Amino acid sequence: MNLSQLSTLTEDQAREKLEGIRWPNGPVCAHCGCVDNITKFHGKKHRPGVYKCNDCGEQFTVTVNTVMEGSHLPIRIWLMAFSIICSAKKGISALQLQRQLGIGSYRSAWHLCHRIRHAMEQEPLKGLLSGKVEVDETYVGGKPRRFANKTRAEGKKIVGRGTPKTAVIALVSRDGRARSWPIDRVNARTLKTAIRQNVHNMSTIMTDEFPSYVGIGRGFRGGHQTVQHNAGEYARDGVHTNTVESYFSLLKRGVMGSFHHISKKHMHRYCDEFSHRWNYHKDTDAACTVAAIRGSEGRRLMYKEPVRR
Repeated sequence: MNLSQLSTLTEDQAREKLEGIRWPNGPVCAHCGCVDNITKFHGKKHRPGVYKCNDCGEQFTVTVNTVMEGSHLPIRIWLMAFSIICSAKKGISALQLQRQLGIGSYRSAWHLCHRIRHAMEQEPLKGLLSGKVEVDETYVGGKPRRFANKTRAEGKKIVGRGTPKTAVIALVSRDGRARSWPIDRVNARTLKTAIRQNVHNMSTIMTDEFPSYVGIGRGFRGGHQTVQHNAGEYARDGVHTNTVESYFSLLKRGVMGSFHHISKKHMHRYCDEFSHRWNYHKDTDAACTVAAIRGSEGRRLMYKEPVRR
């Protein structure tokens, strides 16, 4: 299911494609979850793709109870948008998506992108990371103006901490899974809590020499391994943080090359997008797209509250 194939579908074919992805074993009631006693409406008196559950008496379509519910955009546009965003390794701007898909307004394209990112969100504490897990933090934001990041007393340049950039933590497992989100404070309590809540206790934690990670190994069977970046050490017998830094490089290339600026209140959406693509970077773009579409079930994101997590 690539973009070339999706672009040739009619609206009815696109609906059938979406039904096959969401309901591989037949339609499921979006209201009560019934799978056996469902009737599909036919004829000119009914809209295409409408079903009725004979148990609860409610009507529904394949877009009900998903991020696509209530949208005026055709299903074919939705499928193409999912495919484009899931295959763009460094992201794609809403303005570019608007031009490619012929969407009428930038507001519609922007909301479309955020709803797809919401479908990519991973549930907290669901599927803990395991094995060798690399952890690191970074600061995402624009380049400060001249002299804006210097102390008044010494004129010393300040990078990272101390700047108005947004702090982001990322946990990347060597088996190919990643999670990231913005954090308010880069301290021991925040970082250690994030690790304990998202990593299995049989794992091995790998970080740099940042003091806030000291002592985290006591809660994990594999312990805590570090590399001394300040001493010029970046890898030692399989101990490194190069994987999580590769994840950050993609995230920052996306910010600089595609989005140019990301508001702090929306940063978690972009982190979900890049984490989802990273989790499927060893699979095909079609598998990544199907996973995102299936993740849209049970989620809504209204335009008036796009920052709700």
